[in-house]
Amino acid sequence: MIRTQVQLEKAQIEYIKNVAEEEGVSMAEVIRRSIELLRESREKPSKRELMLRSLNAIGKYESEETDIAINHDQYLDEIYGTW
Repeated sequence: MIRTQVQLEKAQIEYIKNVAEEEGVSMAEVIRRSIELLRESREKPSKRELMLRSLNAIGKYESEETDIAINHDQYLDEIYGTW
């Protein structure tokens, strides 16, 4: 790890201290976790990841309707109404 120094607002420090105490970790760990969450939220999944997510969804859901592939627009219109 690389040691670094940052300046934070008093309210931010207090918040980090509280979270660290609640979770039983260091303030540095709270900051590392926060940065990791930010990084993950900003990264776009690769085409391969999107494909794997799509494939994992196949067969996961079911419906009594047998014509969804044909009449999907009608069903969406019933749910959301005409745009």
